[in-house]
Amino acid sequence: MKMNRIKERSISLTDLTKNFKEIEPDLTSKEAMDESNRCLYCYDAPCIKACPTSINIPSFIKKIASGNMTGSARVIMEANPVGASCARVCPTEELCEGACVLNKASLPIMIGNLQRHATNWAIQNKTQLFKAGAKNGKSAAIIGGGPAGLSSARELARLGFDVTIFEAKEKAGGLNTHGIVSFRLPQNISSWEVEQVESLGVKIRTNTIVGRDIQPKEMLNEYDAVVLAIGMANVPLIGIEGEQANGMFDAVEFVESTKTPPLNTDLIGKKVVVVGAGNTAIDAATCSVRLGAANVKMLYRRTAAEMTAYEFEYEFAKQEGVEFRWLTQPVKIIMDDAGAVRGIQCIQMELGEIDQSGRRRPVPVAGSEFILEADAIIRAIGQKKHSKLIEAFGLEHTRGTVKVNASTYQTSNPKIYAAGDVIFGEGQSEAMVVTAAEQGKQTAYSIYKQLVENSMAQTS
Repeated sequence: MKMNRIKERSISLTDLTKNFKEIEPDLTSKEAMDESNRCLYCYDAPCIKACPTSINIPSFIKKIASGNMTGSARVIMEANPVGASCARVCPTEELCEGACVLNKASLPIMIGNLQRHATNWAIQNKTQLFKAGAKNGKSAAIIGGGPAGLSSARELARLGFDVTIFEAKEKAGGLNTHGIVSFRLPQNISSWEVEQVESLGVKIRTNTIVGRDIQPKEMLNEYDAVVLAIGMANVPLIGIEGEQANGMFDAVEFVESTKTPPLNTDLIGKKVVVVGAGNTAIDAATCSVRLGAANVKMLYRRTAAEMTAYEFEYEFAKQEGVEFRWLTQPVKIIMDDAGAVRGIQCIQMELGEIDQSGRRRPVPVAGSEFILEADAIIRAIGQKKHSKLIEAFGLEHTRGTVKVNASTYQTSNPKIYAAGDVIFGEGQSEAMVVTAAEQGKQTAYSIYKQLVENSMAQTS
């Protein structure tokens, strides 16, 4: 009996590994050529305006049509230092493809797939797209090697800065490397983007935590500018009884565990409940399905209209068989005698008056409690901010969202700049990978203007 179980798990592990291969097929050369020739190459292209990084989309598509693949990839990555990742994770139907003029006549150009095609070519051909600029004698420290940090580092290196990234994890890349499911964004894609930055002479100190391995004061003394691009911390507790039970997971850590083999087979045939309805919650749910869970439910205290996940993520989850339970609020974790999860007690909600978020506040319905069976529960209710590090630098913030000058990205300490998740929230922009990348670029330009251009103007 024991041998049979081992054999079954071994076979299942092989099957599960296949489940985490990239799901979107690459365009063939002919498909890419045919699709690129559909583009109207608009002079005043609305797709460019819809892209947060302002990629010259008609230009990169026209270069595909003419066979200039290096030029196409360079146009993309010039504007977006994480353009290969964004080709896979951007909500293109809401951004560039949503703005395509062909929406009115037929179907929009498959901009995301063409962007993947061009960057895939560059990756497969080991193409180095950019060079470092002549040294200007200035240095910059980037705290965090995610999309915002990488974008800032790359542009600063091209502008002649001596740049060092301080990354807490073993690998740089941030969310793209660790936090987005492999079947949507393979890790080798974000690794290539990191390599593109390193090739410019940017030093990346991994496994390095600011406040432990290097102190804020030391960093401020050593570098001419500091960019805070630290992303987000762990998922908070739901705040209900029983969260100490075995079988409770942090969604971010759960997704990250699937990015590095071997995959965990413990969920095969199990019932999984995911609490939350954002993109990370969707990733946790679809990961659970692909790890062999027999049933996966997502609980959200509001309705589908208020969920924060992208529409394409929601549709994908439904296709994967994820069950959505709207207007449902967890109130207690049910445990067995050994302290393991066995269920989750919930209460039905209804929408009341509009709250500060601009959405109708969910209100419990008296007497509507019920219990859902569960073997594992995944928390996906947002992430905490790195407030302790922010306060260690003495920066002004609102509940962990750092206050910055909207045009310069300078914080309350003019030597420190901030971009990405650390400034998202409190009405400041929307948390998208592509937005973080653009903020990283703009931060680099601002630093260059403050430290180099202004200095040159004063001495001339």
